Amino acid sequence: MEWPVILAVIGVGIIAGFINTVAGSGSLLTLPLLMFLGLPANVANGTNRIGILLHNIVGVATFRQHKVLDFKEGLRIGIPATVGSLVGAQVAINLNEAIMTKTIGGLLVIMFFIIVLNPDRWIKSREGHEPLRRWLQIIIFFVIGIYGGFIQAGVGFFLLTGLVLGVGIDLVKANAIKVFIVLLYTPFALLVFIYNRQVDYKLGLILAAGNMIGAFLGAKYAVRVGARAVSYFVLVALALSALQLLGVFELIF
Repeated sequence: MEWPVILAVIGVGIIAGFINTVAGSGSLLTLPLLMFLGLPANVANGTNRIGILLHNIVGVATFRQHKVLDFKEGLRIGIPATVGSLVGAQVAINLNEAIMTKTIGGLLVIMFFIIVLNPDRWIKSREGHEPLRRWLQIIIFFVIGIYGGFIQAGVGFFLLTGLVLGVGIDLVKANAIKVFIVLLYTPFALLVFIYNRQVDYKLGLILAAGNMIGAFLGAKYAVRVGARAVSYFVLVALALSALQLLGVFELIF
């Protein structure tokens, strides 16, 4: 692999790691890149998990350093998501990916307007907000875990929505728990891809080098600027991700 390609992969990895840590959908950049470099879609999906695993380790460590990560809450929510990820990695491969992609794009549009119409709920802490019942939270994060095990791209937005609107956590702390949850379930999903020989280790580790840098910068940014500034970043990332998944950019270009 030539150095310009290596540097390009690391560069995209930095951007994706930053986006994944602050908002979500960084995989919408890395998956097309891996496929452009010649990996089949399923191998690109598995290879991408190496970067996700390592960048979330860095993200969790950075959020913990700034004391914004609630491990107890993360474990409570992360366990059902982890179980769901195993289901997703095993059975979701049989689903029609094209239909699922359009469905996810539509859901991201809905989430965009939820934030726009009620931004304060995304910015303020759990005070004054009634969280969903515990059993309902378990179901929600189990379902999100299924999607995360299937394809990962966009799962950060669903985790943030569940954490902010369902559990009642402010956006900065929700970002920290989101990163922790993804760290919990990614090793299990990655093992499924490894078992099925759908991982390119060399390319995955090069991508991970950039992801880790991006995660460190993203966590620092989220803690420094606060929930309101992060919410603006989430809005932009949501809009672009939804347009990408709905195929709008393909129609334009």
